[in-house]
Amino acid sequence: MLNPKFVSPDLIAPTAPTRPTSGAEVLSVRNVSRGFAKTGDERLVLEDVNLSLREGEIVGLLGRSGSGKSTLLRIIAGLIKAGSGEVDWLGKPLDGPAEGVSMVFQTFALFPWLTVLQNVEAGLEAQGVGARERRERALAAIDLIGLDGFENAYPRELSGGMRQRVGFARALVVDPMLMLMDEPFSALDVLTAETLRTDLLDLWTQGRLPIKSVLIVTHNIEEAVFMCDRILVLSSNPGRVVAEIKVPFKHPRNRLDPAFRKLVDEIYARMTAREATAASHGALEVGSRLPNVSTNLMAGLIETLAAAPYHGRADMPEIARSLHLEVDDLFPIAEMLQLLGFADVREGDLLLTPPARVFVEMGTQARKMMFAEHLLRNVPLAANIKKVLNERPGHRAPRVRFEQELEDFLSDVAAEQTLDTVIDWGRYGEIFSYNDQSEIFSLEDVEA
Repeated sequence: MLNPKFVSPDLIAPTAPTRPTSGAEVLSVRNVSRGFAKTGDERLVLEDVNLSLREGEIVGLLGRSGSGKSTLLRIIAGLIKAGSGEVDWLGKPLDGPAEGVSMVFQTFALFPWLTVLQNVEAGLEAQGVGARERRERALAAIDLIGLDGFENAYPRELSGGMRQRVGFARALVVDPMLMLMDEPFSALDVLTAETLRTDLLDLWTQGRLPIKSVLIVTHNIEEAVFMCDRILVLSSNPGRVVAEIKVPFKHPRNRLDPAFRKLVDEIYARMTAREATAASHGALEVGSRLPNVSTNLMAGLIETLAAAPYHGRADMPEIARSLHLEVDDLFPIAEMLQLLGFADVREGDLLLTPPARVFVEMGTQARKMMFAEHLLRNVPLAANIKKVLNERPGHRAPRVRFEQELEDFLSDVAAEQTLDTVIDWGRYGEIFSYNDQSEIFSLEDVEA
C-alpha cells in the first residue's frame, strides 16, 4: 500500500503539476508506418497510425499480440525511428530520444547488483544530477510509490509487485511530462496488479505525480476501461488504429457497475466482430500465421461452454473473468475454434456449433478423428504436409521443406511457431508423425 503520509512532489519535480485537466496537445502521431526487412521485402508492423495525446489524459493502446503496440511506444519514446510518417513532441518533430518522456517496462529491468535507492538514482546520475539532489529526489520517489524502508534492499529481496514499484519510481524521479507504460502489470499476479493499478490511479487523481499525461499499452480490456480516459484499439498484422473509445467514468471506477460492464462488453464485441469477419472472409492459406493454441485448451473451452451455466453460449467477458483469461489468451482459442468449425463468434458471444456439441459427447479416439477431419479441411498447412507425405516415396519429408516455404510469408520466429503448432495438432489428430530429433515428418504408420 501507499505510504499514508504526504510526500511533496516538489522533491521529485520542482514544477510538478496538480492533477492536470485535459488541455494542450503534447504528442501527435501522423501516418506512422514501420516495417522490418524479411528476405528482401518489408513486413509491415504498423501502417498509417494516427493518434494524439493531451495534458491530463491517460490513453490506452489496446490490441492483441502482433498489433505493434510496443513498437509504436518505442517510436514515440524516440528509441526507434518510424519508417514513414511524423511524430511531434511538444510541437516539434521528434528526432532521437524524447526529453521529458519516461518508460515503465513489462519486465522489471532493474540492475540486480544495485539497491533500490541506487536503481532509482541511476537515471538521475546519467543526467549529471549532483549526489545530494539525486538522493533527495530518489528517496522522495521511493516514499511516494510506497517503498519507504526498502531503500537498501536488492531486487532479489523484493516481490514482483515491489520490483515493479521500483520501476515506477525510477520512471517518475526524472521529472517526466509523459510516462509510457508497456504492459506494466502483465507480469504480476492478479491481486498485486490490481493493488498497483489502484495505488497509481490514487496518486494520479490526487495530483501527486510529476507527469501530465500517460500512454499505456495493454491487452487487458478491463484494465483499459479501469484506467483510461480514451482507448485506441489496434488491429493486428499490421497494426492500425481501428477504433477510438471515450471512457466517460470518473475515478475511482467500480468494475461491478453495470455501465462499466456494458462498456467492457461493447469493446469485446467490437474486437471480436473484427476477428469474426477475418475468420469468415479470410480463410487460412498455407502461409497464414497460426497462434500457439494447444488442443487441450481448445477441448477444454469446448467442454466448459457445453456445460452449465453456459449450455453452448457464453458472453466472452464473463468467460474470460471466470477462467482468468485475457485478450491474448482467449481470442486465439476462440479464433481457432471458429476457423476449425467448432464455434461461432457473434456480438461478443461465443457459441458452440453442432459438431462441437457432438465432440463433447465423444470418446478420446473419436475426438481425434473428428479433429483430424476439421484440421485437414480448414488448415491448408496441415493438408499440404499430409499431401506431400502421401506423394513422396517412403512417405517422409524434412521439417526444413515446410519451414522454408513458410519463411516466404512469415518471419523466422513466426514460421517456426506456426509449424510447431501444426505439428502438435497433427500429432493429436494422428494425421502424421514427427520425430523431433531427426526433424522428419512421416505418415502415422511409417516409423521415422
